[in-house]
This record gives sequence, structure tokens and C-alpha cells, in this order.
Amino acid sequence: MNSRDLTFVLGGARSGKSVYAERLADESGLPVTYIATARIGNDEFAERVRLHRVRRPAHWRLVEAPVDLAGALKEADREGQCVLIDCLTLWLANLFFSSEAQASNKAIAQLLRQARDAFSAFDEVLARTCGKVIIVSNEIGFGVVPLGSVTRLYVDELGRLNQRTAAASTRAVFMAAGLPLTLKG
Repeated sequence: MNSRDLTFVLGGARSGKSVYAERLADESGLPVTYIATARIGNDEFAERVRLHRVRRPAHWRLVEAPVDLAGALKEADREGQCVLIDCLTLWLANLFFSSEAQASNKAIAQLLRQARDAFSAFDEVLARTCGKVIIVSNEIGFGVVPLGSVTRLYVDELGRLNQRTAAASTRAVFMAAGLPLTLKG
């Protein structure tokens, strides 16, 4: 791993992880590129995205990357820059549940292959980052085991993706009730 400064921030819904990651980016004093992975599918989610936008400094550069996260990170990463990715959870959902994935994906095995190819591309770019990188993700494995096979696959793959990202990170923080708990670094 060649990453000079890679912080992984994870936690449950409304744990404060995005606010904390934004604070880290702002306090870095570096120019920030915010990579948003969300796709807006309804009014309720549009309001969530709006609140995130209002909270961020206007001078931060925004890149929307709902699927090609590796490409967006590769393009944004520069020495003396900060990249904040929010979040892996939505990125994986886009890979699993997009209309393109559903149309071309008749079997779970195909879906899994596509997701793992995207993970590998992301891993390769992450290993070569030279700037400060902050990545946000949800920890969703604390609940009951989902009933549906695709949902179980999603939870399993997010857990694996989080483990890979934490292993590659120089620092990992778990957010609970707005409080950062250092896991690594």
C-alpha cells in the first residue's frame, strides 16, 4: 500500500460519519474534491442530498461518481489535495441495483462478478493514491440477517469491501452517536 494518508470513516445510519469526514477534510487545509456516489431516486433522498450540499463549503470541487468510483478517484487524486468519498455503501448499491445491472444481470453470479471487478479496480487506484483520501461507508452488519438472497449478498459484499478498505487505510474511525472511536492509526 503506497497511500500516504488514507482515513476510513464508518458507522451506522445517522452516526455522524459524513459530518466527521467533512470536518477532517476541511481541517486538512488542502483543496478538497468531494466524490459523491449517490443517485437521487425520489424526493426524500433528494432532500438528504440537498442537506449534504448545504453543509459543505461552496469552494469544494464536486464529482458525481455513482458507478465509476475508481476512475473518479484516479482523476481527483493529487499530492497536496484531499479527496473525500461519500460513500461506499451507495456505490455498492448502484453496482447491485442499477437499471443497467438489472438488465444485464440474470444471475447473482454475474452481479457478483461485476461488483468484484469494480472492487479490484478501486483497490488498484487506492493503492496508488498520493494525496489525502477520506472514505465514508456504513457498517450494516449489526442487524438481523436479511431474508432475500440479493440483500444478503449486498450485506456480505459491503462487509468485505469495508474490510478491504480498512486494511488499506492508515487510519480507521468508527462513528457511534456522533463520537469517533479510533479503530486503527
